[in-house]
Amino acid sequence: MDDQQRDRLVSSDSKPGDSLDHALRPQSIQGMVGQDTIRENLEILITASKHRQEALDHVLFYGPPGLGKTTLAHILANEMGVNIKITSGPAVERAGDLAAILTNLNQGDILFIDEIHRLGRAVEEVLYPAMEDYSLDIVIGKGPSARSVRLKLPRFTIVGATTRLALVTAPLRARFGAVYRLDYYTNNAIKQIIQRAAKQLQVPSESAGIDEIASRSRGTPRVALRLLRRVRDFAQVRGDGKITADISLRALDLLKIDDKGLDSMDRRVLQAIVVKYHGGPVGLKTIAASIREDPDTIMDVVEPYLLQLGFMQRTSQGRVATRQAYTHLGLEPPKGTEQPRLIN
Repeated sequence: MDDQQRDRLVSSDSKPGDSLDHALRPQSIQGMVGQDTIRENLEILITASKHRQEALDHVLFYGPPGLGKTTLAHILANEMGVNIKITSGPAVERAGDLAAILTNLNQGDILFIDEIHRLGRAVEEVLYPAMEDYSLDIVIGKGPSARSVRLKLPRFTIVGATTRLALVTAPLRARFGAVYRLDYYTNNAIKQIIQRAAKQLQVPSESAGIDEIASRSRGTPRVALRLLRRVRDFAQVRGDGKITADISLRALDLLKIDDKGLDSMDRRVLQAIVVKYHGGPVGLKTIAASIREDPDTIMDVVEPYLLQLGFMQRTSQGRVATRQAYTHLGLEPPKGTEQPRLIN
């Protein structure tokens, strides 16, 4: 594999300031807001590894998208003072692709694999001895004359990220020394993240305007930063450039983000369950077909937050809308088989 082919599979070393997203990310454990338990555990992991002058143990982050799994991988690299290479499960199609990436790592380097649950079985077979023994088994030749050669690799760290922990095979999951679940952020933590980003973007803002954005950010930093940028645009075009409560409210209403942070797709999912299927139970694929969306998108992006809010329940028969979902949609829960009615 030549350098150009390898570059398509793995990104070059990332440095702060390379892009707006990198600039808005915290670069150290101390600069990170929220995820207090994970932050404390990572501080111990980093300090112990530095004290022993060893590479970090392999780390797996899982949880809904947008909560900072990639950011944490960059923080680990910054704290350890090592390079980070970035790839994803779907990009590594063949065992030889992974072998080319691994043989180009240096001592202590971090290889971040996003969507690690989508690695192929043949690729995983190469990864097992690499993670466990820091060695790479290569077969030379074909047929009766084929022989296996084991190459030693420098001690490196795999940082994996997934939104679907159940799809990570048990042998692969067992090779991670540290497994952490990222949860939704508190409203106070989201406010701090938005305030920090607004300051970096040099956008004047009022506390009430920040509060309005935070309340509709679904407890997710990625969503919060995206909404901040859209409200900033609105403030520059329709206002005087300052983010106020009124500007935030008008901008978010124009984006059709309601007071609970639900967007049009979230409401379409709820309305499908409530109106088309009388509140459920209804299967995921049936919901997806009725609103013409991908089932995985609904499961990974929409459902976690609806479950967090208590608007939906998963049962053995399918998805069920709760009374809170009816109320949020302005509907009165039906009695028996009648259709839900608008609340007067």
